[in-house]
Order: sequence, then C-alpha cells, then structure tokens
Amino acid sequence: MSEHAERYRRVAAGFSARVDGIGTDQWDAPTPCPAWTVRDLVGHVVSVHRAILGGRDVAPPPPPADDADLAAAWHRATADVSAALADPVRATAPVGGRFAPMPFEQLVGMLGCFDTIVHTWDLARATGQDERLDPAAVTFSFDALRPNDDAIRGEGSYGPKLAPPAGADEQTRFLSFLGRRV
Repeated sequence: MSEHAERYRRVAAGFSARVDGIGTDQWDAPTPCPAWTVRDLVGHVVSVHRAILGGRDVAPPPPPADDADLAAAWHRATADVSAALADPVRATAPVGGRFAPMPFEQLVGMLGCFDTIVHTWDLARATGQDERLDPAAVTFSFDALRPNDDAIRGEGSYGPKLAPPAGADEQTRFLSFLGRRV
C-alpha cells in the first residue's frame, strides 16, 4: 500500500466513524462551515470523492432520499476510492482536473485527504464527537497546504486563516490556518 493510500485509509476511517456517529436528530445541525448543515457537509465530502473517482471537478451530489442513503453514499464512495487505490494500474494512472495531471493515488492522498480530514473535524464539532484527527495526516496536510496559502482562500474554499491560541498544538494551528475557530 502506498503512502497516499495508507493516509487515505486512516483519514477515511476517521470520517466514517463520525458519519456512523451522527444522531438521527443531528442531520440539520449547523457546522463550522458557514451555511452548511451536517447533511450538506457529508454531501460535500461524498461529491468530492465522486469527482476524484470520475476525474472531474466537484459538483453537488443529488439530494439523498433520506439521511441513511447519504451515509450509505459515503460508505460506497470511500469503498470505491479504496478499491481504485488497491488497483495498481488505476492508482498510478494520471488523472485530469483542476489539480492535475497527477497519479490518481496522489490526488486522493492530497485533495481527498485534505478535504476529508478538515471536514472530519467539522463533523465532529457539529455533532459533539471526538475532534482528534490523525496526527500524521494533519502534519502532511498542513505542510502541503501552507505554501499554497493564497490559492486555497476564497469562495468555495477555505476562509481566512485565524491566529491560533498561544501554545496551540499542531492540529489547532492547522485548523486555525484553515479558518476554523477551535
């Protein structure tokens, strides 16, 4: 398993645990993402996975029939990405899109992990679940995103970075960098 595939496995497992922990009364709860409910956030992560799998830009997912369908859509999407990563031909095949060309596994290990890990925290915060993130994935994501500070800001991306509290740990500095109030 490649470094990218292993990172994705850990990050996706963290998001899966939070999706499985959403209470039936929490799907309409607000999240740290302005104007997004828990339902919107999970739908976004599913749509990013679908876009990565299809080698295209992100489009909003169709509205789910119900919240169980949206949770199932997440589990299908991550299973599909994991299957593609396990296929050596597919994993190393170049993909197109806004962040390409690059091998599929690299796109997953970067965009797929960046998006999923920050939204894991958003989902945990919105639903009162464990907010701890995979430390190695946080370090990788922070190191990769920091040099692209200007490019990751704006509509449809991350908000303005915030000053972390004095003595903050790396996860808090990472989340503050992405505009999250921790």
